[in-house]
Amino acid sequence: MATPQDGTHTAFFYGTLMAAEVFFMVCYRSSTIDVAVLKKMHEFKPAMLHGYCRRRVKYADYPGITPDPDHEVRGVYVTGLTSANMYHLDQFEGSEYERKTVKVRLLSKTGDDKGKGNVEGAEVECEVYVYKNPVELENREWDFEEFRTQKMKKWTREDYGFDSDLFS
Repeated sequence: MATPQDGTHTAFFYGTLMAAEVFFMVCYRSSTIDVAVLKKMHEFKPAMLHGYCRRRVKYADYPGITPDPDHEVRGVYVTGLTSANMYHLDQFEGSEYERKTVKVRLLSKTGDDKGKGNVEGAEVECEVYVYKNPVELENREWDFEEFRTQKMKKWTREDYGFDSDLFS
């Protein structure tokens, strides 16, 4: 992982920010830079975070993760983040989350939603946002497909459309 002093960061996203459209809305808000240029600045790779559990936040469209040695969370490892991006991400996540450094495993092959068929590769260090108040989490997994199909439109800008699905 790059150090904050050199202006580049990496992060693991496991909820709304797995959708590139939401990521670009948060990190670039009202940017007038061509979307094609912005898309080339970051790499998005499927990854697995072991030792955490993802749950839906009560009365919300988004999840939180908490430490749990018996679980793992599939998400997206993102490179090329600047200090300005991290500032916007910190603001987006707010006081409900704490940014921590973790190690994730990149997926060389992505399986189904339950993880069957995943093939793990290199371990990399990155930052992740951990939910600070576990009692506010529902006792059920947050559903990314449900978010994409039913909720995401209100979280994005129309011009941040993407053709491919990271987990196909």
